[in-house]
Amino acid sequence: MPSTNPFLTLPYEPAFASLGSEFSDPVEAATFPLHQLRFRNDRLLPTLGLDPATVTDEHFIEAFGRFEGRSPLLAMRYHGYQFGIYNPDLGDGRGFLYGQVRGRDGWLYDLGTKGSGRTPYSRGGDGRLTLKGGVREVLASEFLQRLGVRTGRCFSLIETGEQLWRGDEPSPTRSSVMVRFNRTHIRFGTFERLHYFQRKDLVRQLLDHVIATYYPHLLGDPEADAKFYAELTERTADLAAQWMAAGFCHAVLNTDNLSIVGESFDYGPWAFLDRFDPKFTAAYFDHSGRYRYENQPGICQLNLELLQVPLGMVMSAADLESGIAGFGDRYQTTYSRLMLRRLGFEADQLHSAIADDLIIATLQLLLQAPIGYNEFFAKLRTHFQPGWRGDLSAIVPDWITTNREALPEAQWQAWRDRYHQVLTHLPESQLLLIQQQLAQANPEIAPIRPVVESVWDPIAIDDNWEPLEALLNRWRHDVTVADDDAGVPSSS
Repeated sequence: MPSTNPFLTLPYEPAFASLGSEFSDPVEAATFPLHQLRFRNDRLLPTLGLDPATVTDEHFIEAFGRFEGRSPLLAMRYHGYQFGIYNPDLGDGRGFLYGQVRGRDGWLYDLGTKGSGRTPYSRGGDGRLTLKGGVREVLASEFLQRLGVRTGRCFSLIETGEQLWRGDEPSPTRSSVMVRFNRTHIRFGTFERLHYFQRKDLVRQLLDHVIATYYPHLLGDPEADAKFYAELTERTADLAAQWMAAGFCHAVLNTDNLSIVGESFDYGPWAFLDRFDPKFTAAYFDHSGRYRYENQPGICQLNLELLQVPLGMVMSAADLESGIAGFGDRYQTTYSRLMLRRLGFEADQLHSAIADDLIIATLQLLLQAPIGYNEFFAKLRTHFQPGWRGDLSAIVPDWITTNREALPEAQWQAWRDRYHQVLTHLPESQLLLIQQQLAQANPEIAPIRPVVESVWDPIAIDDNWEPLEALLNRWRHDVTVADDDAGVPSSS
């Protein structure tokens, strides 16, 4: 009897599987004692041509908890530089590529798992995902999407009823299996593995596949290889700028955690800045601070340079050097544009010198002011008044803190003067647009660590999922970014 589960009747495309056995291994999913659907991303279903009203929780559980009716399930092979040291013992150790589906928007999407059991690359691990880890990934990806950052999304999260022991924890924690919705799971490290085995032929095959599948506008161009790398550089620079403007610290920017399409994925111990601290490090095990917040753009550029090694088997050194040359300028331009948007302005409204002065004044204020990074922009959104343009004295700092002695006066005055200067350069007719831009760019609450714990504790203690759903709904209905714009790399 044909399946009535809409996930099992989707027109899956064997794009990655068609590369052959050198790129992945068929695996089986683990069998779990429990299946409780804890999160389903109904906002993604229309992209696959599905009506959320016709998709039941049991459909999710059957497809993405019991993993019935789909084969092959493929553990992808890759290597990577982890904290600067090459590791040839990597690969999908607790996940697999479930399937690839062409969306209504024309893009090919991956459905990939995390916590679905052991694979040949588990390296002694149990192949599982903690429930808290799954909840954290839901929070990170949904908030980044709300901010307009290119990111994969969590498609579903199912609690699986096992007890997991992690590190030095005195008691076991709950288990889950997650399905991600990404443009691709091909990583920089996918190419690096092929170089390790000196398979120039496979590097050529994979590069052709990546261009045809994810950069189709380059097909037939005699300079396709060079333009691909230059575009990947731009996408990666944009992504780094998006993270930095968002106050987001990925935590583990190894080459196996960077996507070949410039999309956020593979979140570990991520964190959003509470106070603005350029040296903030999210991962407790990053003892040297290699992946601290301020290092992220440089690490992304370094990883692009490391990618030149496998690509150099089929591309000229001149094309690779030319492709990466624009990273710094692209990063700075995108970062400035995004920071201005968080302040309520569009880059084309302002002279670059005035814009730069305002951004510098903002960062200097945030370094010393007693206010959180995202909290500052959220409060600016709430307290901005068009009357600020005509009256400098109306810009008072009470929205930052009621404790004036804790506010660095010199930095506050510098920021106020720069902000007022920008306002006076704009016609009055654009003041309402500033309010709209502030609302669009600045959610009222960010998932800093205390917020994450305030959501997790009710789940851990009382199995109460209402605070999580309330927070997600707050982001969804708070001047949301269109789903069509999130997670899809541009072609430029």
